[in-house]
Amino acid sequence: MKNKEKTKQILGVFGNYLTVWVALCIVAGVMIGQVFPQFPKILSKFEYAQVSIPIAILIWVMIYPMMLKIDFSSIVEATKKPKGLTITCVTNWVIKPFTMYFFAWIFLKVIFKSFIPDELGSQYLAGAVLLGAAPCTAMVFVWSHLTKGDTAYTLVQVAVNDLILLIAFTPIVALLLGVSNVVVPYDTLFLSVALFVVTPLLGGYLSRTYIIKSKGKDYFESVFLKKFNGITEVGLLLTLLIIFSFQGDVILNNPIHIVLIAVPLIIQTFFIFIIAYGWAKVWKIPHNIAAPASMIGASNFFELAVAVAIALFGLKSGAALATVVGVLVEVPLMLTLVKIANNTKHWFPKSEKLQ
Repeated sequence: MKNKEKTKQILGVFGNYLTVWVALCIVAGVMIGQVFPQFPKILSKFEYAQVSIPIAILIWVMIYPMMLKIDFSSIVEATKKPKGLTITCVTNWVIKPFTMYFFAWIFLKVIFKSFIPDELGSQYLAGAVLLGAAPCTAMVFVWSHLTKGDTAYTLVQVAVNDLILLIAFTPIVALLLGVSNVVVPYDTLFLSVALFVVTPLLGGYLSRTYIIKSKGKDYFESVFLKKFNGITEVGLLLTLLIIFSFQGDVILNNPIHIVLIAVPLIIQTFFIFIIAYGWAKVWKIPHNIAAPASMIGASNFFELAVAVAIALFGLKSGAALATVVGVLVEVPLMLTLVKIANNTKHWFPKSEKLQ
Protein backbone atom coordinates (compact mmCIF):
# COMPACT_ATOMS: atom_id res chain seq x y z
CA MET A 1 0.00 0.00 0.00
CA LYS A 2 2.82 2.38 0.88
CA ASN A 3 4.54 1.59 -2.42
CA LYS A 4 1.37 2.45 -4.34
CA GLU A 5 1.03 5.78 -2.50
CA LYS A 6 4.70 6.54 -3.13
CA THR A 7 4.25 5.79 -6.83
CA LYS A 8 1.23 8.12 -7.00
CA GLN A 9 3.21 10.89 -5.29
CA ILE A 10 6.10 10.50 -7.77
CA LEU A 11 3.75 10.53 -10.75
CA GLY A 12 1.95 13.52 -9.28
CA VAL A 13 5.15 15.53 -9.01
CA PHE A 14 6.16 14.34 -12.48
CA GLY A 15 2.82 15.34 -14.02
CA ASN A 16 2.47 18.64 -12.20
CA TYR A 17 5.90 19.81 -13.30
CA LEU A 18 5.91 18.29 -16.77
CA THR A 19 6.77 21.67 -18.33
CA VAL A 20 9.91 21.85 -16.16
CA TRP A 21 10.95 18.33 -17.18
CA VAL A 22 10.38 19.24 -20.83
CA ALA A 23 12.62 22.31 -20.50
CA LEU A 24 15.33 20.22 -18.84
CA CYS A 25 15.12 17.60 -21.59
CA ILE A 26 15.41 20.28 -24.28
CA VAL A 27 18.59 21.65 -22.67
CA ALA A 28 19.93 18.14 -22.05
CA GLY A 29 19.20 17.10 -25.64
CA VAL A 30 21.12 20.08 -27.07
CA MET A 31 24.03 19.37 -24.72
CA ILE A 32 24.12 15.69 -25.66
CA GLY A 33 24.24 16.60 -29.33
CA GLN A 34 27.15 18.98 -28.73
CA VAL A 35 29.18 16.91 -26.26
CA PHE A 36 28.52 13.55 -27.94
CA PRO A 37 27.97 14.38 -31.64
CA GLN A 38 28.25 10.69 -32.49
CA PHE A 39 24.94 10.08 -30.67
CA PRO A 40 22.66 11.82 -33.23
CA LYS A 41 24.89 10.55 -36.06
CA ILE A 42 24.32 6.96 -35.00
CA LEU A 43 20.58 7.50 -34.58
CA SER A 44 20.32 9.20 -37.98
CA LYS A 45 21.36 5.92 -39.59
CA PHE A 46 18.07 4.43 -38.37
CA GLU A 47 15.86 6.55 -40.59
CA TYR A 48 13.61 5.78 -43.50
CA ALA A 49 11.59 8.21 -45.65
CA GLN A 50 12.49 11.10 -43.31
CA VAL A 51 11.02 9.18 -40.36
CA SER A 52 13.32 8.45 -37.44
CA ILE A 53 12.72 4.87 -36.35
CA PRO A 54 13.90 5.47 -32.72
CA ILE A 55 11.49 8.41 -32.42
CA ALA A 56 8.75 6.33 -34.06
CA ILE A 57 9.27 3.62 -31.44
CA LEU A 58 9.06 6.16 -28.62
CA ILE A 59 5.90 7.66 -30.07
CA TRP A 60 4.50 4.12 -30.27
CA VAL A 61 5.35 3.69 -26.58
CA MET A 62 3.49 6.94 -25.84
CA ILE A 63 0.40 6.06 -27.85
CA TYR A 64 0.04 2.34 -27.06
CA PRO A 65 -1.30 2.83 -23.49
CA MET A 66 -4.00 5.14 -24.90
CA MET A 67 -5.03 2.61 -27.53
CA LEU A 68 -5.42 0.01 -24.78
CA LYS A 69 -8.20 2.10 -23.26
CA ILE A 70 -10.30 2.19 -26.42
CA ASP A 71 -13.47 0.17 -26.37
CA PHE A 72 -13.52 -0.44 -30.10
CA SER A 73 -17.28 -0.39 -30.30
CA SER A 74 -17.00 3.29 -29.33
CA ILE A 75 -15.19 4.06 -32.60
CA VAL A 76 -18.42 3.38 -34.48
CA GLU A 77 -20.31 5.61 -32.03
CA ALA A 78 -17.78 8.42 -32.54
CA THR A 79 -18.60 8.60 -36.24
CA LYS A 80 -22.22 9.36 -35.28
CA LYS A 81 -21.21 12.58 -33.48
CA PRO A 82 -20.35 15.02 -36.27
CA LYS A 83 -19.82 18.28 -34.39
CA GLY A 84 -16.28 17.56 -33.20
CA LEU A 85 -15.31 16.25 -36.64
CA THR A 86 -16.80 19.34 -38.28
CA ILE A 87 -14.75 21.66 -36.09
CA THR A 88 -11.58 19.70 -36.78
CA CYS A 89 -12.05 19.54 -40.54
CA VAL A 90 -13.13 23.15 -41.07
CA THR A 91 -10.43 24.55 -38.78
CA ASN A 92 -7.66 22.43 -40.28
CA TRP A 93 -8.49 22.72 -43.96
CA VAL A 94 -10.57 25.85 -44.50
CA ILE A 95 -8.90 28.17 -41.97
CA LYS A 96 -5.49 26.99 -40.79
CA PRO A 97 -3.37 26.93 -44.00
CA PHE A 98 -4.50 30.43 -44.95
CA THR A 99 -4.03 32.03 -41.53
CA MET A 100 -0.58 30.40 -41.35
CA TYR A 101 0.28 32.02 -44.69
CA PHE A 102 -1.02 35.39 -43.46
CA PHE A 103 0.86 35.40 -40.14
CA ALA A 104 4.07 34.10 -41.71
CA TRP A 105 3.87 36.67 -44.54
CA ILE A 106 3.13 39.66 -42.30
CA PHE A 107 6.00 38.86 -39.93
CA LEU A 108 8.67 37.28 -42.12
CA LYS A 109 8.16 39.44 -45.21
CA VAL A 110 6.97 42.75 -43.71
CA ILE A 111 7.61 43.30 -39.98
CA PHE A 112 10.98 41.47 -39.91
CA LYS A 113 11.99 42.62 -43.39
CA SER A 114 15.05 44.53 -42.13
CA PHE A 115 16.35 41.42 -40.34
CA ILE A 116 15.64 38.77 -42.99
CA PRO A 117 16.73 38.97 -46.66
CA ASP A 118 13.75 38.87 -49.03
CA GLU A 119 14.62 35.54 -50.68
CA LEU A 120 15.30 33.86 -47.35
CA GLY A 121 12.05 35.28 -45.99
CA SER A 122 10.21 33.63 -48.89
CA GLN A 123 11.78 30.29 -48.01
CA TYR A 124 10.83 30.68 -44.35
CA LEU A 125 7.29 31.51 -45.49
CA ALA A 126 7.22 28.32 -47.58
CA GLY A 127 8.28 26.22 -44.59
CA ALA A 128 5.56 27.78 -42.44
CA VAL A 129 2.93 27.03 -45.09
CA LEU A 130 4.03 23.39 -45.23
CA LEU A 131 3.50 23.17 -41.47
CA GLY A 132 0.12 24.87 -41.73
CA ALA A 133 -1.11 22.44 -44.38
CA ALA A 134 -0.22 19.34 -42.35
CA PRO A 135 -2.33 18.82 -39.18
CA CYS A 136 -0.99 16.53 -36.48
CA THR A 137 -1.16 12.74 -36.75
CA ALA A 138 0.82 11.26 -33.87
CA MET A 139 1.44 13.66 -30.98
CA VAL A 140 -2.21 14.68 -30.75
CA PHE A 141 -2.81 11.38 -28.95
CA VAL A 142 -0.40 12.60 -26.27
CA TRP A 143 -2.20 15.93 -25.92
CA SER A 144 -5.51 14.07 -25.85
CA HIS A 145 -4.18 11.87 -23.06
CA LEU A 146 -2.96 14.86 -21.02
CA THR A 147 -6.37 16.53 -21.29
CA LYS A 148 -8.22 13.28 -20.54
CA GLY A 149 -9.67 13.29 -24.03
CA ASP A 150 -11.86 10.64 -25.65
CA THR A 151 -9.21 8.48 -27.32
CA ALA A 152 -11.66 6.74 -29.64
CA TYR A 153 -12.99 10.05 -30.90
CA THR A 154 -9.45 11.41 -31.26
CA LEU A 155 -8.59 8.37 -33.36
CA VAL A 156 -11.52 9.05 -35.68
CA GLN A 157 -10.53 12.72 -35.98
CA VAL A 158 -6.95 11.78 -36.88
CA ALA A 159 -8.12 9.20 -39.42
CA VAL A 160 -10.46 11.68 -41.15
CA ASN A 161 -7.72 14.33 -41.26
CA ASP A 162 -5.26 11.88 -42.77
CA LEU A 163 -7.75 10.98 -45.50
CA ILE A 164 -8.33 14.66 -46.31
CA LEU A 165 -4.58 15.27 -46.27
CA LEU A 166 -4.14 12.77 -49.10
CA ILE A 167 -6.38 14.92 -51.29
CA ALA A 168 -6.00 18.49 -50.03
CA PHE A 169 -2.33 18.91 -49.05
CA THR A 170 -0.89 19.21 -52.56
CA PRO A 171 -3.40 21.71 -54.03
CA ILE A 172 -3.33 23.90 -50.91
CA VAL A 173 0.48 24.09 -50.86
CA ALA A 174 0.58 24.69 -54.62
CA LEU A 175 -2.00 27.47 -54.34
CA LEU A 176 -0.35 29.31 -51.44
CA LEU A 177 3.24 28.98 -52.65
CA GLY A 178 2.63 29.16 -56.38
CA VAL A 179 4.66 25.98 -56.76
CA SER A 180 3.52 23.53 -59.41
CA ASN A 181 5.85 20.65 -58.62
CA VAL A 182 4.61 19.80 -55.13
CA VAL A 183 5.02 16.07 -54.66
CA VAL A 184 3.73 14.47 -51.50
CA PRO A 185 6.28 11.93 -50.24
CA TYR A 186 3.76 9.16 -49.82
CA ASP A 187 6.37 6.86 -48.31
CA THR A 188 6.75 9.36 -45.43
CA LEU A 189 2.99 9.78 -45.11
CA PHE A 190 2.08 6.10 -45.16
CA LEU A 191 5.01 5.04 -42.97
CA SER A 192 4.09 7.69 -40.39
CA VAL A 193 0.45 6.63 -40.33
CA ALA A 194 1.46 2.96 -40.12
CA LEU A 195 3.90 3.54 -37.26
CA PHE A 196 2.04 6.23 -35.32
CA VAL A 197 -1.57 5.11 -35.75
CA VAL A 198 -2.08 1.63 -37.22
CA THR A 199 0.62 -0.24 -35.26
CA PRO A 200 -0.29 1.04 -31.76
CA LEU A 201 -3.98 0.71 -32.60
CA LEU A 202 -3.56 -2.92 -33.64
CA GLY A 203 -1.32 -3.59 -30.64
CA GLY A 204 -3.85 -2.05 -28.28
CA TYR A 205 -6.75 -3.99 -29.80
CA LEU A 206 -4.97 -7.35 -29.67
CA SER A 207 -3.67 -6.77 -26.13
CA ARG A 208 -7.05 -5.61 -24.85
CA THR A 209 -8.86 -8.55 -26.46
CA TYR A 210 -6.37 -11.12 -25.16
CA ILE A 211 -6.13 -9.79 -21.59
CA ILE A 212 -9.89 -9.39 -21.14
CA LYS A 213 -10.52 -12.85 -22.61
CA SER A 214 -7.88 -14.56 -20.46
CA LYS A 215 -8.07 -12.63 -17.17
CA GLY A 216 -11.29 -10.65 -17.28
CA LYS A 217 -12.23 -7.00 -17.64
CA ASP A 218 -11.74 -6.19 -13.94
CA TYR A 219 -8.10 -7.32 -14.05
CA PHE A 220 -7.55 -5.41 -17.29
CA GLU A 221 -8.94 -2.13 -15.92
CA SER A 222 -7.73 -2.29 -12.31
CA VAL A 223 -4.32 -3.99 -12.77
CA PHE A 224 -3.07 -4.17 -16.35
CA LEU A 225 -3.82 -0.58 -17.41
CA LYS A 226 -2.19 0.83 -14.27
CA LYS A 227 1.11 -0.76 -15.23
CA PHE A 228 1.38 1.93 -17.91
CA ASN A 229 0.87 4.94 -15.64
CA GLY A 230 3.43 7.60 -16.53
CA ILE A 231 4.69 5.77 -19.63
CA THR A 232 3.33 8.40 -22.02
CA GLU A 233 5.07 11.24 -20.19
CA VAL A 234 8.39 9.34 -20.00
CA GLY A 235 8.16 8.57 -23.72
CA LEU A 236 7.56 12.26 -24.42
CA LEU A 237 10.67 13.30 -22.52
CA LEU A 238 12.88 10.70 -24.19
CA THR A 239 11.53 11.79 -27.58
CA LEU A 240 12.52 15.37 -26.80
CA LEU A 241 16.02 14.29 -25.82
CA ILE A 242 16.49 12.67 -29.22
CA ILE A 243 14.88 15.47 -31.26
CA PHE A 244 16.93 18.19 -29.61
CA SER A 245 20.16 16.21 -29.80
CA PHE A 246 19.62 16.30 -33.58
CA GLN A 247 18.80 20.02 -33.66
CA GLY A 248 21.47 21.43 -31.35
CA ASP A 249 23.55 22.89 -34.21
CA VAL A 250 20.49 24.48 -35.78
CA ILE A 251 19.57 26.20 -32.51
CA LEU A 252 23.08 27.41 -31.71
CA ASN A 253 23.95 28.55 -35.25
CA ASN A 254 20.71 30.39 -36.04
CA PRO A 255 19.44 31.81 -32.73
CA ILE A 256 18.07 35.12 -34.06
CA HIS A 257 16.34 33.69 -37.12
CA ILE A 258 14.87 30.87 -35.04
CA VAL A 259 13.28 33.43 -32.73
CA LEU A 260 11.95 35.42 -35.70
CA ILE A 261 10.49 32.33 -37.40
CA ALA A 262 8.97 31.19 -34.11
CA VAL A 263 6.92 34.38 -33.68
CA PRO A 264 4.30 33.73 -36.41
CA LEU A 265 4.26 30.00 -35.59
CA ILE A 266 3.43 30.77 -31.95
CA ILE A 267 0.72 33.27 -32.88
CA GLN A 268 -0.78 30.83 -35.37
CA THR A 269 -0.83 28.02 -32.80
CA PHE A 270 -2.78 30.07 -30.25
CA PHE A 271 -5.04 31.55 -32.92
CA ILE A 272 -6.12 28.17 -34.29
CA PHE A 273 -6.60 26.75 -30.80
CA ILE A 274 -8.80 29.70 -29.80
CA ILE A 275 -10.96 29.33 -32.92
CA ALA A 276 -11.52 25.58 -32.48
CA TYR A 277 -11.84 25.67 -28.68
CA GLY A 278 -14.18 28.67 -28.75
CA TRP A 279 -16.29 27.05 -31.46
CA ALA A 280 -16.54 23.88 -29.36
CA LYS A 281 -17.66 25.94 -26.37
CA VAL A 282 -20.38 27.67 -28.40
CA TRP A 283 -21.60 24.30 -29.66
CA LYS A 284 -21.50 22.91 -26.09
CA ILE A 285 -19.32 19.96 -27.07
CA PRO A 286 -18.00 17.85 -24.16
CA HIS A 287 -14.48 18.74 -23.03
CA ASN A 288 -13.09 15.26 -23.77
CA ILE A 289 -13.89 15.89 -27.45
CA ALA A 290 -13.38 19.67 -27.56
CA ALA A 291 -9.80 19.63 -26.25
CA PRO A 292 -8.38 17.04 -28.71
CA ALA A 293 -10.33 18.64 -31.59
CA SER A 294 -8.57 21.92 -30.84
CA MET A 295 -5.15 20.29 -30.41
CA ILE A 296 -5.10 18.61 -33.85
CA GLY A 297 -5.15 21.92 -35.68
CA ALA A 298 -2.86 23.67 -33.22
CA SER A 299 -0.11 21.05 -33.70
CA ASN A 300 1.48 19.88 -36.94
CA PHE A 301 2.49 16.74 -38.86
CA PHE A 302 6.08 17.96 -38.83
CA GLU A 303 7.59 14.76 -40.26
CA LEU A 304 5.63 15.35 -43.47
CA ALA A 305 6.37 19.09 -43.52
CA VAL A 306 10.12 18.53 -43.08
CA ALA A 307 10.18 15.85 -45.79
CA VAL A 308 8.35 18.04 -48.33
CA ALA A 309 10.53 21.07 -47.50
CA ILE A 310 13.69 19.06 -48.15
CA ALA A 311 12.27 17.58 -51.36
CA LEU A 312 11.16 20.95 -52.74
CA PHE A 313 13.84 23.33 -51.49
CA GLY A 314 16.78 21.26 -50.25
CA LEU A 315 18.19 20.06 -46.94
CA LYS A 316 19.92 23.36 -46.09
CA SER A 317 17.13 25.64 -47.30
CA GLY A 318 15.28 28.24 -45.28
CA ALA A 319 12.09 26.26 -45.78
CA ALA A 320 13.64 23.21 -44.12
CA LEU A 321 14.87 25.38 -41.22
CA ALA A 322 11.38 26.83 -40.73
CA THR A 323 9.84 23.35 -40.48
CA VAL A 324 12.50 22.39 -37.93
CA VAL A 325 11.61 25.48 -35.87
CA GLY A 326 8.07 24.13 -35.93
CA VAL A 327 9.39 21.00 -34.24
CA LEU A 328 11.31 23.02 -31.66
CA VAL A 329 8.41 25.21 -30.51
CA GLU A 330 5.59 22.69 -30.74
CA VAL A 331 5.96 20.74 -27.48
CA PRO A 332 6.32 23.75 -25.12
CA LEU A 333 3.41 25.45 -26.89
CA MET A 334 1.18 22.40 -26.78
CA LEU A 335 1.88 21.84 -23.09
CA THR A 336 0.75 25.43 -22.52
CA LEU A 337 -2.47 24.73 -24.42
CA VAL A 338 -2.95 21.50 -22.45
CA LYS A 339 -2.75 23.53 -19.25
CA ILE A 340 -5.23 26.08 -20.59
CA ALA A 341 -7.61 23.30 -21.65
CA ASN A 342 -7.39 21.57 -18.27
CA ASN A 343 -7.96 24.84 -16.39
CA THR A 344 -11.07 25.64 -18.43
CA LYS A 345 -12.66 22.22 -18.30
CA HIS A 346 -15.61 23.65 -16.37
CA TRP A 347 -16.64 25.65 -19.45
CA PHE A 348 -17.86 22.48 -21.15
CA PRO A 349 -20.61 19.92 -20.44
CA LYS A 350 -19.46 16.58 -19.05
CA SER A 351 -22.06 14.47 -20.80
CA GLU A 352 -21.72 13.47 -24.44
CA LYS A 353 -25.50 13.56 -24.92
CA LEU A 354 -25.35 17.10 -26.28
CA GLN A 355 -22.86 15.96 -28.89
